[in-house]
Amino acid sequence: MVNCLCTALEPVIRRVVNEEVERSLRHRLRSFTRSPSLRIQAPEPSTLHLIFPKDLSIPIFTGSKIMDRESNQLQVLLVDKRGDQMVPLLHHNPIKADIVVLDGDFPSGDGDNWSSEEFDRNIVRERTGKRPLLAGELAVTVRDGVASIGDIEFTDNSSWIRSRKFRIGAKVAQGNFQGLRIREAMTQAFVVKDHRGELYKKHHPPMLGDEVWRLEKIGKDGAFHKKLTAEGVNTVQDFLKMSVVDPPKLRRILGPGMSEKMWDVTIKHAKTCVMGNKHYIFRNSNYTIFLNPICQLMKAEINGSIYPIHNLNNINRAYLENLVRLAYVNWSSLEEIEVISNEIGLLTQGDDMVDQYPNHQQIMLRTFQPNAYLEGYMPSEIQTDGSNWHISQTYLNTPIGNDNRLNILESNSDDDLTSPKSFITGG
Repeated sequence: MVNCLCTALEPVIRRVVNEEVERSLRHRLRSFTRSPSLRIQAPEPSTLHLIFPKDLSIPIFTGSKIMDRESNQLQVLLVDKRGDQMVPLLHHNPIKADIVVLDGDFPSGDGDNWSSEEFDRNIVRERTGKRPLLAGELAVTVRDGVASIGDIEFTDNSSWIRSRKFRIGAKVAQGNFQGLRIREAMTQAFVVKDHRGELYKKHHPPMLGDEVWRLEKIGKDGAFHKKLTAEGVNTVQDFLKMSVVDPPKLRRILGPGMSEKMWDVTIKHAKTCVMGNKHYIFRNSNYTIFLNPICQLMKAEINGSIYPIHNLNNINRAYLENLVRLAYVNWSSLEEIEVISNEIGLLTQGDDMVDQYPNHQQIMLRTFQPNAYLEGYMPSEIQTDGSNWHISQTYLNTPIGNDNRLNILESNSDDDLTSPKSFITGG
């Protein structure tokens, strides 16, 4: 009897149990889909970044230590970057990072949106049979949010890859940091030249004693270099002296191959030359003139009286210009003196001419004597000793225009070295 009853009730019990289970599952599924906290969401991009805080010092040559633009060791920082805001992070646990070389064309498109896989695919390895492309301290530890990179240098140039440029990158070492992704760092793209190219590089700023090919647009052993050396213009100082005393001759030496644009670049570079603290004296029984290293007049004494070189009339200036020409021709025989001054600096800063001796004029003015300079007097036909000072009708009739003037006076304006306007301050 009991067995028959169980057999009869089994289908009913199965149906009731199945219905209850299905109803319970449907209820729980509806609760799951309604709950925002239980929905699966795409992970937000990480705001943690490694960065190089400063650009590299360029140009970069093989075998030369890589430094930042301030000639310090490279650094890697850990920052939290949200939009345009960047906050350094003092992460107390050390993070190991690898220093790698990247293709200069990476990244393309969106410059700040790459995956770790894309970063790894653009790491550049050494050429077959060559040494590792980057040598030195290639594994660093970021402590308290910063790591300094020791000596690193390239062993090969960048001419063999399509972009012809490299970048230096920094990435968290594999398996070192478990957590949010830390985006990789990279420098600006740059060219790496063979070390032998350093022998040909330009100097910024150039020195007076540098060979003239150290100036921009004048290549070593090139046409301009050969033309200049054939005329005795061997150094930057020679170039600057001729640009002061005889700029038309300098332009003729260089010839039509040097365009006005190239000339401007060369002169601008030359004007950044470090002047130093030497003066040169050209003297005779009746005169003494003081010149700076590029043959610009600093001071003049005629017949024992000091000339106001910053307030010359045409005739006084013409006489002094001829003395400067004589000094230029006899440069090797001039007396050289050291000037003790805290005011000596660069001839220019960028495009602006700088007064080498800002207090020089004031010092001279204190030595002036009332009516001591030869107001109203002029030279006769210029003698090599410059000794004759009397009125000369021939000289009075000699035209003196801006095109014939020399740039003999030290300029404290932003005029070009060869500009006639810079003969007299404010002229």
